[in-house]
Amino acid sequence: MKKSLFVCIHNSARSQMAEAFLNALDQELFEAESAGLEPGTLNPLVVEAMREVGIDISKAKTKSVAEMLARGPVFDYVITVCDEASAERCPVFPGPATRLHWGFPDPSALTGSNDERMAAVRTIRDQIRTRVADWCREMRAS
Repeated sequence: MKKSLFVCIHNSARSQMAEAFLNALDQELFEAESAGLEPGTLNPLVVEAMREVGIDISKAKTKSVAEMLARGPVFDYVITVCDEASAERCPVFPGPATRLHWGFPDPSALTGSNDERMAAVRTIRDQIRTRVADWCREMRAS
């Protein structure tokens, strides 16, 4: 089982979605967790967008990178999912893990009406689901 950690700034959206998708798509090969540099609260639009695809993250807790370090788990992969503009703020998780970066826009930075922001969150959700599914296929093929 490959232990994977998804990291973003607040652990409120992108990393939570990536964790949920990986755990839903390939529980045989992967065990996923997520954390953030400055944990916040779950983004309600993200919770709703995930519910639309049959995944309930409403009870998920945001976690800090510091908490993960204190627990001491060893990860095979640490994947940052912050957007390119925030890449320099994305935390680096120490240890021997293979590090990957998958940049996605930050749902907390979206503007516009609720409907416009929800549409954008759905797009980000679908991008994350596609990237996770593609990675699962790549990992199984190798």
